[in-house]
Amino acid sequence: MKLFTASIALAMSAVATAYYTVSYDTVYDESYASVSTLACSSVLEAQGYTTFGTLPGFPFIGGSPQITGWGSPYCGSCWVISYTDPSTGTTTAKSITTIDVGDPALEGFNLSLEAMNYLTGGRAEQLGRINVQAWPC
Repeated sequence: MKLFTASIALAMSAVATAYYTVSYDTVYDESYASVSTLACSSVLEAQGYTTFGTLPGFPFIGGSPQITGWGSPYCGSCWVISYTDPSTGTTTAKSITTIDVGDPALEGFNLSLEAMNYLTGGRAEQLGRINVQAWPC
């Protein structure tokens, strides 16, 4: 099963590297949570996914600002999110599968705690929201 489709590829071809924010929601860390609660549920269920743990790349999943409602063409899209720690200059990047509504008002991704901890070296809870760069995989 492949989440990334040709229609998503066409929609994303116009999206270049951009600046966003990232926050976290621990609901995305629960492998047993049902995909039926997500804005992308119809797309994911049609492809045979039932829980977060069955999704490719779990727990590196979350919401993106491009997904603004049910059945968005961006459901299942892959994004590379890159964080540069302002205190050290160290950059960390990770591919994320987007499965839910993000935070369009703040141009933000809302990821699993584990994903944000990966990007921040374990400081997600301390930082709360970070500035990142992101682009389609």
